[in-house]
Amino acid sequence: MKFTVRRASPGDGDVLGEIHAAAWEAAYAPFFDPEFAAEGIRSRRTRWHERVGPEPRDETILVAEHDGRALALSASRQSSTRPESAEILSFYSHPDSWGTGVAAVLMTGMLRHLRADGVMRAHLWTLRDTPRSRRFYGKAGFTESGATRTYDFGDGNPLTQVEYERGC
Repeated sequence: MKFTVRRASPGDGDVLGEIHAAAWEAAYAPFFDPEFAAEGIRSRRTRWHERVGPEPRDETILVAEHDGRALALSASRQSSTRPESAEILSFYSHPDSWGTGVAAVLMTGMLRHLRADGVMRAHLWTLRDTPRSRRFYGKAGFTESGATRTYDFGDGNPLTQVEYERGC
């Protein structure tokens, strides 16, 4: 399959929301009470409109496509904890595309974009108990930094995240 990577545009809000909601449901919903998970899925469908709106933002959002269908998204910005690095804030591919290679193409595109902007390192956080995402980040050249943190998604049930990093 041939994939293309491009910057997200204001018209991409719905498709980004659908990718995020479907991926989050498959990977993260099992960690939460069903009602909380259902609300999380609903909110992810609508939150991207503002992020790709016409107003400039301090983040870069990329989309990977195949035959004009958006399959994966990634968002990054300058790290708030490491001024010399970028933080990958979001990285999701639609479950229909898992195993196709689209995520690897998107990660390569994101790292290429960061390098072009003069960024030399990138880091990200992922849930400790998500082996699929952790395998992917390892295959993409990220290594665990050794840092962990707890993150509360809003249900009062903090989950452990691990940090990954690599050069761009």
